[in-house]
Amino acid sequence: MIPGEFTYHRPASVAEAVAILVSHGDEARPLSGGHSLIPMMKLRMAAPEHLVDLAGIAELKGVSEDGGTITIGAMTTQAELIGSDLLGAKLPIIRETALLIADPQIRYVGTLGGNVANGDPGNDMPALMQCLNASYVLTGPDGDREVAARDFYEAAYFTALAPEEILTSVKIPGLADGHGYAYEKLKRKVGDYATAAAAVVLTMSGGTVGMCSVALTNVSDTPLLAAEAAEILTGSTLDADTVKRAVAAAEAITDPASDGRGPAEYRTKMAGLMVQRALARAAERARG
Repeated sequence: MIPGEFTYHRPASVAEAVAILVSHGDEARPLSGGHSLIPMMKLRMAAPEHLVDLAGIAELKGVSEDGGTITIGAMTTQAELIGSDLLGAKLPIIRETALLIADPQIRYVGTLGGNVANGDPGNDMPALMQCLNASYVLTGPDGDREVAARDFYEAAYFTALAPEEILTSVKIPGLADGHGYAYEKLKRKVGDYATAAAAVVLTMSGGTVGMCSVALTNVSDTPLLAAEAAEILTGSTLDADTVKRAVAAAEAITDPASDGRGPAEYRTKMAGLMVQRALARAAERARG
């Protein structure tokens, strides 16, 4: 289908973009990579009268580190995340996750900001950002504010982002050297959303888990932080009984829909299996 009519804007600064959003209110939508918004416009599920393209704003791109915190500009593409030496050294799970998103053509245009901002429960980066305890910088007419990724998602396509705000960057606290990590994703084919996926980050010392974080993708109407599962694992040796209890705790918080990817019960069990696989790979990396 063809989208409805709209006025196209291409601002050169964040301030200009915010001013356009303030001027047009609910009738305007920011455009980053466009892989979620444009299909919705073609299906007439979204019909903004003003489209604010952020691609011309140079300040929204790039990856940097300051005081142990990694900052990623919202318009940094998935391909740029994959190619970042800084992320490869400090947060390699981001590269691992980005490589599982769609296909190369989409990754060259799709952005981190677009992936995390629109509240699509099928997107991969939101759960990862919760796992990494990231925060989002939201810029509006009153300046900047930070919202934790763990507090940002309210329901499918509903977030803490106000209509006149733009998600301008993502801030991620640094992780300990030698941490273990893994993102496990089950999908039907290349380019598909996850049937279920899990992100795990942990540290180990003397065979015992120190810090642990677990999050789940596409098994509820929001990304899920599996806090109880992480608590069960912390301080353990990842023995079979403990892992079994943690997997059960992760499965218990899921509420997937039955759809073309399988019935709800199957998707819940696959979420547990993804947690189990991610734990095994993360522990192997931490030990190695």
